[in-house]
Order: sequence, then C-alpha cells, then structure tokens
Amino acid sequence: MTRLARWGYLAGVLATVVGLSKVHAAWVATPVYDYTDSARLGWSLALVSLLAVVAYGVGLPDLPRTRRSALATAIGAAAAAAVGMSLVQLLVGDALLPRFVVFGSSIVVVPLGVAANALCRSGSSRAEQRERVVLVAPAEEAHVLRGELAGSPVRPASIVAHVHPDVAGMHGRRPLLDAADEAAATLVVLDRQAQQDDWVVAQAADLHERGIRVRTLSLFYEEWLGKLPVSELERVSLFFDIGELHRARYGRVKRVLDVVLGLIGLVPLALAVPVVVVGNVIANRGPLLYRQERVGRFDETFTILKLRTMTPAGRGQLVDEWTVVDDPRITPFGRFLRRTHLDELPQVINILRGDLSVVGPRPEQPHYVEELTEKLPFYGLRHLVRPGLTGWAQVVYGYAGDESDALEKLQYEFFYLRRQGISLDLRVVGRTLRSVLGSEGRGR
Repeated sequence: MTRLARWGYLAGVLATVVGLSKVHAAWVATPVYDYTDSARLGWSLALVSLLAVVAYGVGLPDLPRTRRSALATAIGAAAAAAVGMSLVQLLVGDALLPRFVVFGSSIVVVPLGVAANALCRSGSSRAEQRERVVLVAPAEEAHVLRGELAGSPVRPASIVAHVHPDVAGMHGRRPLLDAADEAAATLVVLDRQAQQDDWVVAQAADLHERGIRVRTLSLFYEEWLGKLPVSELERVSLFFDIGELHRARYGRVKRVLDVVLGLIGLVPLALAVPVVVVGNVIANRGPLLYRQERVGRFDETFTILKLRTMTPAGRGQLVDEWTVVDDPRITPFGRFLRRTHLDELPQVINILRGDLSVVGPRPEQPHYVEELTEKLPFYGLRHLVRPGLTGWAQVVYGYAGDESDALEKLQYEFFYLRRQGISLDLRVVGRTLRSVLGSEGRGR
C-alpha cells in the first residue's frame, strides 16, 4: 500500500505540474506558446523532481501518523519546493517557470500529500492486523520481539500467541495447531530449539499446508525487522555472499557511484567552509578539521576527516571517548554543525581517496574495534567491505554510545552485508535524506 501511495503521489505531482503548465501556455500567457516545444518543459520536470524529493525527505507519504501531521508536512514540503524553485530563478535571473505554475502546483499537491498519507496509514493498519504471528520460543524472546515490533519494524506485524518450545513439542497433543487456530494466525515463527523438534516441525508442516506461512526466527528478524538476531550472528556469519566481496561487478559499480557522488559532494563542502570558518570564530574556536584514526576495509586504518564540533582537549588532541547525548564537549556552533550534519561533509575527501564508500558499516576507532573483536569473534566480518559515510544500522538504529549499542548495531550490519546491493544502498541513501531533513528518527 505504501508503494502504491508513493507512486500515486508522484503521478499526481507530475499531472499537476504538467497540467498547469499546459493551461498557462494555452490560456493564461500572453502571447500563448507551445509548452512542449519550450524550455519550460524541462524546468517543469525539474519542479516535479524538486516537489517529489522534498516531500520524500520530509516524510511523505508514509511517516506522518495523524491527518494533522500529514497536512502540516504537506504544506511544509510544498512551501519549501516553491521557495527552492524561486531561489533558483532568482540566482539565474530569469523566470524559468511562471508563478502560476510554481505556486499553483504547490497549492494543489498539498491535498495530494494528505490523501497519499491516509492511504499509507490505512494500509499499514490493515497489514499489522493482517500479519498475526504465533511465536514458538521462550518468553524472553517473545518479550524482546514485542518490543521490536512496537518500534519501527520494516514490516508491521503483531504477536497474537506465544508457545514455549517444550510445550509445543508435547506428544499426544497439538498445542501449536491449537494456538494457531485460536489466534487466527497468518504466520508461525520457530526458534532454533523448535526447529530441532520433529513434532513441532510436523505441526508447522500441517499449518503450512493450510496456507499459513512458516519462518525461522532468523528469517523473521531479517524480513520484518531488517536485522539478524544476536543468537544467530555467529552461526550464519559464513553462510551468505557479501556483494562487495563475492560479486565483482557490484563492487565496481558501487565504486564508480562513490566517485561520482564524492565529486558532487565537493561543491557543498566548498560552499560550507567559509560559513564554518566564520561560525568557528564566534562559537567554536579551534582548528577547522577534526582528524581521527578509524579502521577501514581489511582492517587497514585511515584518518577520517570531519568539521570539528567539540572543544579541543589540548594542542590539537581530542579525547577519544564515546560521545553521549548533550555531550558537554560539544560547542554551540558545533551542535549546529551536528544537527545539520554539515560536520560530515569533509568525508567526501575520504570517499574520493577510497577510504570510505557512501554506504557501508560506519568505521570505528582502532581500540574499540580491538575490544569488540575480543568480545564478539565474528565482529571482524564488517571489515570485509569498505566502511560508509552512512549505513543501514545508522538509519535504522542510530548512534552507538556504548558497547551494548555496538552489539545491537552489529545485527543491522549483518543484515546489510547479507543483502548488500544497489537497491539496498539506494534505500539507505533515501532514509539518510529523511534523517538529515529531520522527518525520520534514526530508530531511537
């Protein structure tokens, strides 16, 4: 339903802009002109792209949870696109598109955004009610899963019944079948203990023949939550291909896209540096750049570059500790740089050098990598690919402030390694755009 709403919204925006452009060319303009044979055709498509990108960035059509929120978001997106197009026309000194089209489109797309959001919310609610899960696992696992599904799962679902594997495997009874029938289940999930019990598997096979889907706990995590469970990380760590490592063509295409995006990223970096220099003089005194050793692909260390946001600890040295929320070391202007993500801009140089990719697991400091590798023997798997400016774990989970967070993020990083491909990379870039624009939290 969300996909239908997105495509429907895009089609509506396209029809609105093109329709108003043709109306203006045929009946409003003096003299009239041929719209399809003018440069305004290209600029009107640029306005369509701007409206679509801004709307997606601020969360339309799927993120607003209420009609009022959807209306406010749609108005904000339309206004931002109109202002952006007006600024472009101001910079080039020419009326690329008539105000009738720019502002008329911005008004018409507002109800389109609200309608698309209503379609998404309706579809999400029905999907959650439709996906009724019977879980065969210990109570602790059921508690964890309920918490995960109450957050921001990749696909909505609800656990309607829970059966312990010891109970489900009792011979002479059919507890799994009874639980599935009573709860009108649509999906049965088996943990590792349940998968090893022939009687439980036989009951699951019976349900499968009736049309009820069956998944292992690992597959459920992967498909519904976008990560792999901690209990399965070590066992599955060798049993999948990694795109960047095992598919040479993907690796080459990814590197070409990295270089292209890195070159494009030099433009905002060049524009931002003078502003940051002035801001540093006012409320962030010290060196412009922050350099820190990080562990990259194949465990090779490199120096990551950022715009400095924290008070230097002494002669160019900074304290390499986990950063916490409202960290007192962050300066007022540094806080602005972090909120706007401008501090990450110098990493386009790391991308061009080949230290980083646009998408990949975030690189960590060497001493943290050493600690986590000792505690998690499979932790080094994340270093088989080039680290990224952004990543699946960052857009789904957010910032890791301690070792517990690092373990949680590792589950999402294994999901990325297992599914690594251009489509997932583009999905990460899209969610990063939403995160930067503030429409989508980063999981927490």
